[in-house]
This record gives sequence, structure tokens and C-alpha cells, in this order.
Amino acid sequence: MTRIQFPSVNEQMDLIRRGTVSIIHEEDLAAKIVRAMASDTPLNVKLGADPSAPDLHLGHAVVLQKMRDFQDLGHQAILIVGDFTAMIGDPTGRSKTRPALTLEETQQNGRSYFEQATRVLSSKRIRMVYNSEWLGKMTFNDVIKLASQYTVSQMLERDDFHRRFESETPISVHEFLYPLAQAMDSVAIKSDVELGGTDQTFNLLVGREIQRSYGQEPQSIVTTPLLIGTDGHDKMSKSLNNYVGLGDFPNDMYGKILSIPDELMPGYYKYALFYPPDELDAVAAQLADGQLHPRDAKRRLAREIVARYTSEGTAQKAEEEFDRVFIQKDVPEQIDSHHVDGPMVILDLLVQGGLAASKGEAKRLIQGGGVSIDGVKVDDVNFVYQPAADAVLKVGKRRFLRLTNA
Repeated sequence: MTRIQFPSVNEQMDLIRRGTVSIIHEEDLAAKIVRAMASDTPLNVKLGADPSAPDLHLGHAVVLQKMRDFQDLGHQAILIVGDFTAMIGDPTGRSKTRPALTLEETQQNGRSYFEQATRVLSSKRIRMVYNSEWLGKMTFNDVIKLASQYTVSQMLERDDFHRRFESETPISVHEFLYPLAQAMDSVAIKSDVELGGTDQTFNLLVGREIQRSYGQEPQSIVTTPLLIGTDGHDKMSKSLNNYVGLGDFPNDMYGKILSIPDELMPGYYKYALFYPPDELDAVAAQLADGQLHPRDAKRRLAREIVARYTSEGTAQKAEEEFDRVFIQKDVPEQIDSHHVDGPMVILDLLVQGGLAASKGEAKRLIQGGGVSIDGVKVDDVNFVYQPAADAVLKVGKRRFLRLTNA
């Protein structure tokens, strides 16, 4: 059997440290690496994915890249799709109880995760498992045993629980079970290392305690920073609609990156493109002395991010299309068409054309000044479109629909 060609301990630790916020605890992780090398047994490196929504984005890619680092060092990546825990709902950062999902909904959302995650991860030395495999088999006696390992006062040390308790905002008992259930994932796969964003630190620490309670060596923890979303304020999140999806169309991905505030660029170069320190310093120096204009730096950032998840050629086409539509004020070469037989109220047209999910959303788009036909803004929600020749319906900055009656 071929032995794994592990780099030296120092080389491994140097790569693991890069781009991380904390390692708990470095000396323990180094010792685990030494044992792994001596026994020719890779570490089990765990990352949990919450399938409360079906898409992964650049914020997820930060921690996925750290898992890729572990893969490149010779270790085993284990991606856990939390189909069972998503029915509880991760309370992290929540000011109120999150609505529960069904197991069918969470599994449906999780089906595309492997394809999306392997845009960053290697498809080799990776396992993907669903935590319903073990959590769904636990008896009530098992749950009582698990719950007895942690106290209410320990749970209230968590910031979001503490704030809700102090403000007398309801906390459902089942929410206390989320970090315990996530900890059981670590027990089930015998996790050596668990990765997560800094907002997951509490959950990861609970995993260490529960592993200890079940007679296992506590996992080491590696946390990564949270990528700020395109709004420039909050962490990237699908629920806040400030995200750049790994599966976004290249043109949309390029345009979203160009929309970020200039001050976010260093963070995106570091955590979305993973530039090494010397290249980060070079970009910063060029911006400081005027060699590189912020506009050009952002275009380079957008082009390289699109290329990372598609190809150089696709990124170049996305840039050219952006210039054509937004600089030359032209219409995209390829847009969907919608046949219109006769007069149609604009609200119905937007819904039937797929540019609004409901008449209520269509009304808000019009009132917000985001709807135009052939460059003429539509500001009347009762406007009736009279088909004559082909026309282009535009919503916002990037959504187009060709209206035909032939």
C-alpha cells in the first residue's frame, strides 16, 4: 500500500495558519499531525453545511478553501450535510426562532452541495454524508443522555442566546439541541479537526466537550473569517441577498463583484482569491502609489473570481458583456424571449415573464423605478403594454427580457 506523502509538520502548520482566525489548540493539532504521519493515517477533517438554502456562495468558499488546504496536505475531508439539524434550524446570529424545515426540504437543498463544494474542494479524498444517518436513529433515551452532558447556564454563555434571554425573547428548547446535535456529528465520524467561520465557534467548542463525554479525543478547531457581503455591512448571506453564488451565471457574478464598496477589495483579494501575503502587499502598494486605479483593481478582482469558478475565457466574455451593457449602454447579446399576444398589464407581464415572483413584487419594482421598456421607465403600476414590434423589458441593472409578438 502506497504511503501518504505528508509534508513536514512545520509546512503543514504554516499552510493551516494562513488565512485563519484561530486554531484551538495549535500544539494539540501539531501533535495530531505527528501521529497521523507516524501511522500513515490522514486526519478526519470535518465541515458541516447547513442546507436551509440550496446555494453555496463566496462566503462558504473561505472555509471550503481551508478544507482544500487539508486535502492538499494529505488529510481526509468529510463534508456533512446537516439535513437533520437543518430541521431544527441553526440559531447562530438569530434574534428569534427560525422556522423549521422538513427532512425532504433539507435533503432537496443538499443535493447540489457536492457539485458546488467541489468547485473548491478536490473530488479525491472527500466523503459527503448526511447527519440524518445517525441523528435520525437516536432514541429519546439517547437524546436525554446527550442533553445531560451540557447545562442551561453553559448554553446561555452563547451570545445570541444570552441576548434573547436578557430581552425576554422566546428561546425554544429544541434550539438548545442544535449545538448538541452538531456535536454528535463529530462523535459519529470521529472528527480530528472541525472547520467553521468565527460565528460557529460556540458550536465547535460544544463538539469538543461532547466528544470528551463520549470517550473521544476532542477535535481541534480551525476558524476562518466571515466574508462581508456585497452591501458592505453584513456577512455574506443568501437571506440578506448580499451574496455572490458559486453557481451564479458568470455575467451576474462579475457584475456583483463590481458592485462591492472599494474598501472591501483587500478582504476579497485575501479571502475570495486567497492571494498570498506578498501578492496582497503588491496590490496594496500599487493602489497606494496610484499605479493601480481602484476601478481597475476591482475589474481584475471580478475577472479573476469568475475565472476561478469557470474559466479564463468565460471571465473575459463576462467582462466584455458587462462593458457592452453598462458602459456602452447596449442590450446583452443573449436574453430570454417572451411572446405577448395582446395588451397586457405590466404587473402580469413581469410575473409571466419570470422577472417578478408575484404581483406584489412587480409593484415594488415599478415603484422603485427599476422597470423600463426600450429605455423608457415604467412608473405606472396600471400601465398596459401594447405589443407592436419587438421590445426589451428591463428590470434593475442586469435583468432583460425580449418581448415578441411574432
